Amino acid sequence: MRSLLVSVAILAAASAAQAQSLIFGAGYADYSDSQSVDQAIFSLEYQHRPFHQATRFSATWGGALSVDKDGDTHVGVGLIGIYTFADRWFLEGSVMPGYYDESNALNDLGGSFQIRSLFGVGYTLNSGNKISMAITHKSNASTQDDNPGVNSLLVRYHYGF
Repeated sequence: MRSLLVSVAILAAASAAQAQSLIFGAGYADYSDSQSVDQAIFSLEYQHRPFHQATRFSATWGGALSVDKDGDTHVGVGLIGIYTFADRWFLEGSVMPGYYDESNALNDLGGSFQIRSLFGVGYTLNSGNKISMAITHKSNASTQDDNPGVNSLLVRYHYGF
């Protein structure tokens, strides 16, 4: 019985320790403007320990960097919400305002201020790490005269630490 309690304590400590994540993503970016160049996109995201936790919902903050094949880059910081359901499954949403720099002039999104929103669904692996599929949208929320936007579909691996 004592070894069972020690094992449970170790597992609980390991779960608590994995409250931060690095998320690696790869996918495809589809620019709304027909003149733009759709292409592969890669992302790196950091999610901090939650500042709010309820039974199934947690809220945290994080930062994200995305770069497409041409070098068009967005870096943002914002809020993340995660809702767990059906044992290991989860939904994730985030809003991250930030800076966008187009390397390809055809991929101009109307200004350097862009907001990335994300909606994803994922699964927690036995290791505690996760995999997910996410849709992102970047636009300037009509803060500029031109607001074409870009949508991306990403496959993501969440490494907890």
